[in-house]
Amino acid sequence: MSMSFDRYMKDMIQPMRDELTSLGIKELRTPEEVEMHLQDAPGTTLVVVNSVCGCAAGQCRPGVALALNNDLVPDHLFTVFAGQDKEATAKAREYFAPYPPSSPSIAVLKDGELVHFIERHQIEDRSAQEIAEDLTEAFDRLCR
Repeated sequence: MSMSFDRYMKDMIQPMRDELTSLGIKELRTPEEVEMHLQDAPGTTLVVVNSVCGCAAGQCRPGVALALNNDLVPDHLFTVFAGQDKEATAKAREYFAPYPPSSPSIAVLKDGELVHFIERHQIEDRSAQEIAEDLTEAFDRLCR
């Protein structure tokens, strides 16, 4: 019995997707979805660039989960999956200029403009709690 690589990858990463979608974060899987939801989005928007790496599993996704327990959170919550939904991720990254591609990463936009960004190198060496503190400070400042 053989399994296709695509099917194997889909089965392997589904739990990684579910970690964020179970929090109420909507996946954007196509460039069209990204454009529809991010272009000139009113209010505040969180975009998590998900990844299969260890720092996404150990720090990024848990840090986002902790931060979403804050009293103030962004109006809109989205995620794209680097390496899986490549075109959607590339489109989302257009909103993160001047930062280079980074996964995982976390962006906060206000009225469609980038106002806070956490790059991979700021995730790798910090705990989930530290990432959550960074995000909740940004939420408290930007989500009023």
